[in-house]
Amino acid sequence: MGRAEARKAQQRRGARRAPSGRAKDKGKGSAGKPAGIRRFFTWKKILGASLGMVLLGMAALLGLYFYVEKPDANAEATLQSNVYKYADGSILARTGKMNREILPIEKIPVDVQEAFIAIENKSFRTDQGIDFKGLARGVWATVSGKGKAGGSTITQQYVKNFYLSQEQTVTRKLKEMVISIKVDQDMSKDDILAGYMNTSYYGRSAYGIQAAAQAYYGIDAEKLTVEQGAYLVTLLQAPSDYDWAVASEKTKGLIGVRFNGTLDNMVDMGKLDAAKRKTLVFPEPIKPKPAPGQEGQNGYLIQAADAELKRQGITDAQIKAGGWTITLNIDKKKQAALEKAVLDELESKLDRKDTKSRPVDQNVQAGATSVDPKTGAIVAMYGGTGLAEHWSSNALRSDYQPGSTFKPVVLASALENKATTQDSKPITPNALYDGTSKRPVVGSNIPFNPQNQDDINYGDPMITVQEATNSSVNSVYAQMIVDAKPVNVKKTALALGMKSRDGWPEDRPAMSLGTMNANTVEMAAVYATLGNHGKKVTPTVIKSAEHKDRTFTPVEAVGAQAISRESADTVTKVLTGVVNDGSAKAVRSSAYEAAGKTGTTESNMSGWFTGYTPELVTVVAMFGEEPVTARQVTLTGTAGGGRAGGSSFPAEIWKAYTLAALKGQTAGRFDLSEAEMGTPAAPSRTTSSTPTSTATSTQSSSTTPTGSSSSSGSTGRPQSHTPTNGQTPNSPNPGQSSNKPDPTGNTTKPPTPPPTKTLDPPVTE
Repeated sequence: MGRAEARKAQQRRGARRAPSGRAKDKGKGSAGKPAGIRRFFTWKKILGASLGMVLLGMAALLGLYFYVEKPDANAEATLQSNVYKYADGSILARTGKMNREILPIEKIPVDVQEAFIAIENKSFRTDQGIDFKGLARGVWATVSGKGKAGGSTITQQYVKNFYLSQEQTVTRKLKEMVISIKVDQDMSKDDILAGYMNTSYYGRSAYGIQAAAQAYYGIDAEKLTVEQGAYLVTLLQAPSDYDWAVASEKTKGLIGVRFNGTLDNMVDMGKLDAAKRKTLVFPEPIKPKPAPGQEGQNGYLIQAADAELKRQGITDAQIKAGGWTITLNIDKKKQAALEKAVLDELESKLDRKDTKSRPVDQNVQAGATSVDPKTGAIVAMYGGTGLAEHWSSNALRSDYQPGSTFKPVVLASALENKATTQDSKPITPNALYDGTSKRPVVGSNIPFNPQNQDDINYGDPMITVQEATNSSVNSVYAQMIVDAKPVNVKKTALALGMKSRDGWPEDRPAMSLGTMNANTVEMAAVYATLGNHGKKVTPTVIKSAEHKDRTFTPVEAVGAQAISRESADTVTKVLTGVVNDGSAKAVRSSAYEAAGKTGTTESNMSGWFTGYTPELVTVVAMFGEEPVTARQVTLTGTAGGGRAGGSSFPAEIWKAYTLAALKGQTAGRFDLSEAEMGTPAAPSRTTSSTPTSTATSTQSSSTTPTGSSSSSGSTGRPQSHTPTNGQTPNSPNPGQSSNKPDPTGNTTKPPTPPPTKTLDPPVTE
């Protein structure tokens, strides 16, 4: 065989062995290397690719770390409600779009904090803001039936709540992780935990741990027990479904799993004693109830509190931003007593629906303020029937005149400034004045001759200041303000607590009849200062106001002497006479000692009663307001009766409230200093039991020429301290002159209302 044939034979043998060789080297090329798709999935390549992806991811995260900035808080994260509380700490109302009150970590019990950490993120205190192991544990807990547990850290959840949104996207998740790392570096763990607990949603419209504590247990967060905290953190898993009040039996089982898991984890972490753990049972929450709002008097109380915040430098924008916890001085029991008194003594007697036979009833508005004169605390306030019916508070409105409730200010100023009558006699409660109706004042550049209520002449013609105050004699107080000087009286009024407004009749004798504007809080300030022996009282509705970012400076409720104790106590003594023997007889009671003054303004557009005991100063006012136009109108005809003066409904409300407010306590008596009462010029008097008409009176002329020294302090003896003429058929309004001065000082008589049945005693207000 030649060499050529030998090679051919060898090739034929190789061809026959080829099938077995191809099977062995399947997938390999001619060089023994992998062929086809296997060339791309060798273990070396997979490992290399995985490592490359990790490195790429790390590089991406690193890039994101420098690229993604920590954003500002989202719009909802910083929204809070304002919480208003009664003096005893119970919730009065919440306001704002978000039911949330942000608390510092110090106000959250430590074991409640640990409960959140135990179930949400056990490694929270040591992790760097993200925890991959925690994510794996969360997945395992879910699939193994131990309850759904989140894989995100507390820091991540806080970042999602505070900075981002709840959308489930890869982009949002990546941002969350990066921002979480930065937040962990920038903030303390305590601040992150507090932020998480304050921004989480717990159901029942409650955002944050404080709102949740109130919604589920009716308490503040600082009073939560560990088991209550364990339930609240359980809610975060499914806030609506896990509400015990609506949960199915199956869901209650899931609640139990998470609740028990929280406590067991606390034991494992060394944060809860194992023996104590065995004693803990599920704390069933209270039934859901709507968050208190602005119904009833709540809205008016909120208005009063917000107004006081603004007076102390807090802006409207800062109030609306939320986050305030405002505790009021309002005493819950006294507030209820005041509301009931208005309902029983006024509202129950009105028929606001009968616009034909009882049209005046539609126009009646009532307001009241009650103050503790020793502290200045406003303990009760009535603003009206409700915000839906009347938006502005009647207790705070200052568009009506206080009428004769201003007269004690005139007396206080005269006493304080040692004023004298026209014949140089000191003005004291026993000083004598001419009580003739429409008698021109003496010593004033501005003519003024006010008419007494019902045009009655008092005395023959002289009466004491005490008697003139009892019967609210306009002619006497018009002369007294001239003697005391109107400018001095205004200074005294401001010192006692009234406010100077445009239109204050500073130089006019008409000011004696309360022709300036005022509200019930101001008049309460005046009388509280008198009741506090002349020490300035500024009524305040706010007991405290707290905000994490702002400081509130409370009102100085009790200050220095506004007038001397002697002057204040003398006025108080005189006003006890008004209650015992004068126009305020309606409030007399053996249950308390009281001082007070009635007031009814021109055309009976408002009626006031301001009275006080040693414990309480309360101002009750009625206003005639046409509902559509808000025009001031008369109250005459209220409840189908006659004139609705200060001694009618306001006095009745005052008495009913005061009896209820003081019930159960021993009422005190006024501790009055020895004041200079003065010596009456004629101590012996005779009383006329039957008034005679002006036409037949021995006083044929009811006026004295201007400049006559007999206007006050006359040496003539008074013959009677009772009226010496009868009522005119069409009687003008009590409390101030029916002759309204025009800017030139002249007087014009307003239209006289038709005769009506009077609701008041036959005395002047």
